[in-house]
Amino acid sequence: MDNDNYLLRMVNIDKSFPGVQALKSVNLNVGYGEVHALVGENGAGKSTLMKCLIGIYSPNGGEIYFDGKKIENYTTAQALQMGISMIHQELSPILYRPIMENLWLGREPVNKFGFVDHNQMYKQSLDVLKEIELDEDPRTLMANLTVAKMQMVEIAKAISYNAKLIIMDEPSSALTEHEEEQLFKIIRKLKESGTSVIYISHRLSEIISIADKVTVMRDGRDVGTENIENISLDQIITMMIGRTMDEMYPKLKVNIGEPILQVKNLSHRKFFENVSFEVRRGEIFGIAGLIGAGRTEVIETIFGIRPKSEGEILINGKPVEINSPRDAIANRMGFLTEDRRATGIFSVLGVDVNMAIPNYDRFVTKFGFVNEKAVSESCMKFVNEIQIKTPSLTQKIQNLSGGNQQKVLMARWLMTEPDILFLDEPTRGIDVGAKAEIYKLITMLAAEGKCIVMVSSELPEILGMSDRIMVMHEGRVTAILDNGPDITQEVIMRYATGTENDFKEEYRGIYAKE
Repeated sequence: MDNDNYLLRMVNIDKSFPGVQALKSVNLNVGYGEVHALVGENGAGKSTLMKCLIGIYSPNGGEIYFDGKKIENYTTAQALQMGISMIHQELSPILYRPIMENLWLGREPVNKFGFVDHNQMYKQSLDVLKEIELDEDPRTLMANLTVAKMQMVEIAKAISYNAKLIIMDEPSSALTEHEEEQLFKIIRKLKESGTSVIYISHRLSEIISIADKVTVMRDGRDVGTENIENISLDQIITMMIGRTMDEMYPKLKVNIGEPILQVKNLSHRKFFENVSFEVRRGEIFGIAGLIGAGRTEVIETIFGIRPKSEGEILINGKPVEINSPRDAIANRMGFLTEDRRATGIFSVLGVDVNMAIPNYDRFVTKFGFVNEKAVSESCMKFVNEIQIKTPSLTQKIQNLSGGNQQKVLMARWLMTEPDILFLDEPTRGIDVGAKAEIYKLITMLAAEGKCIVMVSSELPEILGMSDRIMVMHEGRVTAILDNGPDITQEVIMRYATGTENDFKEEYRGIYAKE
């Protein structure tokens, strides 16, 4: 095959680690100005293949050709010089430095005296941020940005290298539908300019929207490459997991009981006002809205992470004061946070510690010691019940796949025996097979009579799993909808963008002020 037809050719790539064959004769061809999707479950080999491409790993076998030339034994810095840039899934910004210093780290413009030219850096940063339509002052600290905006800064940084090939690993995982469309707009501009993109994502619906071709990986092999117009979503899923998936959202019919959680006119002085809703036993209550709508802040306030400025919270009809997460846990609440790496897992600690950490008081003996045997038995019970794949309880959680990390965090809260479970982006950054397992677990918990409050930026997930959906826009509740065939993504987006002003009075939220 003629190398000149492709910007990138990876031919029969092998990579092994002690005891593990990670890649087995993998082939990947990417054309000039092509958006090429790379999909597969966690552990399929996608990241390993990309690390071979950008110079982090050296393949044990095979050849790599880039822009018509064979390349080998190169570093990541040399890959950047050749025109290969990567946006990693796990962001690692320098939080307490401004956007512009993060953008130009290691290649800062200098003046004639050899000092960093901050004025020039500022101007260059404005230009690159304008290119992706990110309206932020380059002097803003990264710590003051949302996760979504940090992701956009990473995209801007990749573009600033004038790369011929940009690898995007889960670039939309922190983005809403609106921000995702902005990302697609950027990708289309890159494509028109002749830049190629390798797009890795677990959101398969967006693959269909943006990619020209898709390569599917499973168990360290490439199992097929197809033009996107010749393959369906169901076919991609079947290739990924090696079996058919008849139903992505395994929602069970559950008898909805009496209200467990009631929120009346809850406000936070900065993020939201006059939020009212109730969640009933056995109900999955979805919360939708764009980034900045106040979704996460509402459930964090109910859980005691943020202070309320006014309003009332009732559990089983009785008012409760929740001023801290400890109070929330005492009232039988659990909270799966939005960013498991930043605010969920303790990455260097074992599965057992991560699972048991809010529960250790239950395992203290009368002599003041922790009963480690009881901890292990309780943890193993959940490992077996929700099928967490780990070689041992002491395995560092950072070594598990994203889906299994999420299961550990679910088990952490299930161990507290909650009646109310808050799930903030419960399937972010995990593959389609693991998503289905998480959905099944959520449905089973609802069937057991727990009330589930789920925040998600993925509208298919909200529609597929929720019994009712509360939509927010700029800190206000704009609708509470009974889920059904007439509730579509378009309907939710109208409420989420504030363009639907003529909604029915009963959708304004129960207990709303006159």
